[in-house]
Amino acid sequence: MRTRAIVTATTLAASAAFAAPAAAQAAEPQPVTPALAVSRATEAIGAHGAAFAAAGSDTFAQRGVLVEKSGASHVHLDRAYRGLPVIGGDVIAHLGSSGALSAVTKTQRAPLTLSAVPTLSAAKAAGAAARALGGTATPGASTTLAVDALPATPVLVWRTVVTVPDPAGGDGVTHVLVDAHTGKVVDKWADVHTVEGSGTGYNVGTVPLDTTKSGSTYQLKDPVRGGTYTTDMNNRRIGQGTLFTDADNVWGTGTLSNDQTVAVDAQYSVAETWDFYLEKFGRSGIAGDGKGSYNKVHYGNRYNNAGWSDTCFCMIYGDGDGTTFGPFTSLDVGGHEMTHGVTSRTAGLVYSGESGGLNESMSDIFGTLVEFHSNNTKDVGDYLIGENIALDHTPLRFMDDPSKDGSSAKCWSSNVGNLNVHYSSGVGNHAFFLLAVGSGAHTVNGVAYDSPTCNGSTVTGIGNDKAGAIFYKALTTYMSSGTNYAQARTATLNAARDLYGTGSTEYNATAAAWSAVSVG
Repeated sequence: MRTRAIVTATTLAASAAFAAPAAAQAAEPQPVTPALAVSRATEAIGAHGAAFAAAGSDTFAQRGVLVEKSGASHVHLDRAYRGLPVIGGDVIAHLGSSGALSAVTKTQRAPLTLSAVPTLSAAKAAGAAARALGGTATPGASTTLAVDALPATPVLVWRTVVTVPDPAGGDGVTHVLVDAHTGKVVDKWADVHTVEGSGTGYNVGTVPLDTTKSGSTYQLKDPVRGGTYTTDMNNRRIGQGTLFTDADNVWGTGTLSNDQTVAVDAQYSVAETWDFYLEKFGRSGIAGDGKGSYNKVHYGNRYNNAGWSDTCFCMIYGDGDGTTFGPFTSLDVGGHEMTHGVTSRTAGLVYSGESGGLNESMSDIFGTLVEFHSNNTKDVGDYLIGENIALDHTPLRFMDDPSKDGSSAKCWSSNVGNLNVHYSSGVGNHAFFLLAVGSGAHTVNGVAYDSPTCNGSTVTGIGNDKAGAIFYKALTTYMSSGTNYAQARTATLNAARDLYGTGSTEYNATAAAWSAVSVG
């Protein structure tokens, strides 16, 4: 996977060029609706194409809109070039209450000028991808043209899907970008965003569950939270699984000999994650549309993993091998996987390079915050990732000092983008811990932490709620698909400014936390 050059968000200075025309200023102010915000953003692209790296062959389609109480708006748009989707070409237009363009967030460096005509056929590209990965073309998957704008020199690519055999029992579905002229693999990322490692089958104790009654039986389907449900894969890897049902609405026994036990953990994790996002940020479900996803438990045979898949809009949970790992249905893992879905529906962080590390970091951060928010007596909140997965309770990752796992980066370097995304995530995890808790020795809920800084500084934390609010706003408002760590610093500072003001304690702490992990 390639290392990406740092491209910061473009901040536009106030100037006559960005002022609204006099006639518009004199008009009565309009209530800012999402539709008006999109219209203004579209006009801004036409008037200030260079700020968006826009070419005459580009078109833009709405991905998401956020309108502030002040009337300021943030419009996230996907780009197409000559009708082809542009990976890393999405932009966010930041507009003041009057509609004036104040800033642009983008990854693409310059307007596209490349030819949109491939010299390699789709079939040959799919074959090249399968050979390069040692897999086979995924049945039913199409091979389509796109432009990859993430490299310094954009590339016309065929986007295809390859299934790679996985000895652990996973589906091994991988998205692959193939140069449409040379047949070389340009980039690849997993369809299932996995937790690296596995976990024990702890259960969350006796918890309330919202279920659905159908005739004389009950279904493990939550009517309160978008119809989210859980299915039994019965150790299979193909298909949707069988919906769990029960005669008396009393699910599981707390023992692994009962197949419903891990289903309870998975369903409860989804409910707690849903409630966290709704109560903290007003977000209803993964996509923000009130629609539920679903869980597949007992996935694969002795499968040591859990994951989120955009394809099925679902989570998968393996049972573990029973020797080193148990079932992956832990509370923070559930929050982690659902957050991959939130990320895919907002920033869309590409799952490779530094953006992939940020993708994993966001899931670790919000999975941790779900654990704290749940306040479950069987799984007290901590800054350890997947601590209930391994049978010996060794965490997969440590947020206070990511290097303690032996592989993760606690400080940014130019090599971070070359690491596995589960290890490059350490930079973001460390920054968040410093922002929330602070540097040095701390004990939280009985767990001792000692967080170093990479620059020898001392950082004072501002707490989970404020740190979480800053990172959520940054993810959903200021990050785009190719955001790297330098841009993440800018995004969180923008979020801290919006929430608490430039120069506030929260703003300064955000800057200090990133500097402390060598992102400056």
